[in-house]
Amino acid sequence: MAMDREKLDPGQGVAGVLDRIRAIRRDLPPTAGRIADFITDHAAEVVHMSVTEVAERAEASEGSVIGLCQLLGARGFQQVKISLARDLVQPVQFIHEDLAPDDAVATVIEKVFRSDMQALQDTQKALDVEAMAQAVAAIRKARRVEVFGIGSAATIAEDMNYRLLRIGVESRASVDSHVQAITASLADPSVAVITISHSGSTVETLTATRLAKAAGATTIAITNFGKSPLLAHVDIVLNTLARETQFRTEAMTSRIAQLAIVDALIACLALADYERSVATIGKTFEVLSAKRV
Repeated sequence: MAMDREKLDPGQGVAGVLDRIRAIRRDLPPTAGRIADFITDHAAEVVHMSVTEVAERAEASEGSVIGLCQLLGARGFQQVKISLARDLVQPVQFIHEDLAPDDAVATVIEKVFRSDMQALQDTQKALDVEAMAQAVAAIRKARRVEVFGIGSAATIAEDMNYRLLRIGVESRASVDSHVQAITASLADPSVAVITISHSGSTVETLTATRLAKAAGATTIAITNFGKSPLLAHVDIVLNTLARETQFRTEAMTSRIAQLAIVDALIACLALADYERSVATIGKTFEVLSAKRV
């Protein structure tokens, strides 16, 4: 059975996913039917799940999940999640899931800061110390570091690149999907690639990481705790543990957690090559000072 496909922006959902599923459910083959039933019966959970988790719970492949999403008129699983979120949550939750329309300014401040602090505390507990040590060793060994990030992760990638350069690590940030794909395909075993993705399901960075891994690079991911397609293509995982969901438009929890990991990683790298780092920081400080009035 076919359905008219909508031309949508990657950040937009499709209207009425549950209604669309009900409309075509009778004509779906067994595997697609199981996925459709799982999404319908666990819609609130699916909003917080990755495509890998949905596939496992529905006893299907990731490709089958994506195929059903496309049959519903979406480009992929992400758009279906956005649509489900819009159907299930109150409008204020697109700003911050803990807020209420009648919250006072003081209450808004308290809730936002509490959420951010919780993300930092949870991330510290989830972060594997051994994985951090492995990441430090891989970066020190690498001839060059490539940092990938798309969307909200792009600013984190650029910040990390800046921080790496300040301590003398040859680094480059790629925040364009085409540049990422080219850069990844040209990597080799002397390159370390750091991919920043909260969901671990972003198509562009997932593709670039897969290409880099195939080219022989050591791949490192800064991603939220849980199963995701990205994990199949990385050697070292640095987990955040932020409660952000994919439909929240301006939530900072994931980025704050990512920045904390970047901060810790840079500090560990600087201490591991203390003399060089201090010298490079001093030299770059002098250069940057000349730019200040």
